[in-house]
Amino acid sequence: MAISFKKTYKFAVKSALYITLFSTGFLAGMMYFFDILRWDFIAIFVVSLFIFSFFVIQYRVERFIYRRVKKIYDDVSLLESSTFRNKSITTDMATLTREVQKFARDKKIEIETLKIREEYRREFLGNVSHELKTPLFTVQGYLLTLLDGAMNDKTLRKKYLQRAEKGVERLIYIVQDLDMITKLEVGDLNLNYTKFNIVEVVQNVFDLLEMKADKKNIMLMFDMKYIKPVMVYADREKIQQVITNLVVNSIKYGRENGTTEISIEDLVNNKIIVRIKDNGEGIEKKHIPRLFERFYRVDKSGARTEGGSGLGLSIVKHIIEGHDEKIYVESKFGEGSEFSFTLEKMK
Repeated sequence: MAISFKKTYKFAVKSALYITLFSTGFLAGMMYFFDILRWDFIAIFVVSLFIFSFFVIQYRVERFIYRRVKKIYDDVSLLESSTFRNKSITTDMATLTREVQKFARDKKIEIETLKIREEYRREFLGNVSHELKTPLFTVQGYLLTLLDGAMNDKTLRKKYLQRAEKGVERLIYIVQDLDMITKLEVGDLNLNYTKFNIVEVVQNVFDLLEMKADKKNIMLMFDMKYIKPVMVYADREKIQQVITNLVVNSIKYGRENGTTEISIEDLVNNKIIVRIKDNGEGIEKKHIPRLFERFYRVDKSGARTEGGSGLGLSIVKHIIEGHDEKIYVESKFGEGSEFSFTLEKMK
């Protein structure tokens, strides 16, 4: 590690001056006492002593401070702080203080980040456990009931096997979504960009989810009649999945006899924005920053009466960001929510 003395001479100058004044006064007094006072000799003595004292003090103090400061750097190096360890050693106290304070701030931020990640990890593992446990216990319960004698009843046997199958389907759905989001997070998105009509994709999603919406008497609709196609450049399959997840979400948390409305608007720089708006229960403001986390629940009771893997919004966020686009959410608790995302528009 290179030595980089950023010298401050104030201490050495003062110390050398005190020594010179004392020594000169003592020498002049002795010469006066013995009646051999010579001012030319005293002048040479003063200059020589001051210069000698200054350099000796400066050198010794620098070496003294350097050895102790070097130990601080070495101790810090044990903490694997590469940004601090690679710096040259300075004996300037102001510079050293700034570097140590910066190191302490960086370490504090790092520790706080690790705490947040650890909390997120615990919460994520708890959520995964809950999501998998529910369908597993459901399947196990029906199978045990069948083994305990219900198998002999043809009606019960068929009903319980059908319910067990639904539990297995949910497990498969969760595992598939986990596999997908893992690939998305490592950048394995494999987007297949094509030019397509986004209006047609939205209509396809409406057709697919019409029966699901009818169960709650929710109307799926456009904000207006789109006569001309709106062409975009993206991965059609992935964008359909995004719209499907958002519409499913709006149905799941929408109110009876409500609406889910989709609008497509032009933005600047050859962009469009797709808005999915509902008049459902809405989301409290404190939950919005964490909505796109895996398995994050607004309802902390842990109930999932509507099913689903809990990964829908997280998948949506990764797909949109994989297209280098933005996703937004606005919501008023008790009034409804609006999710929107941008896409590149084609002529």
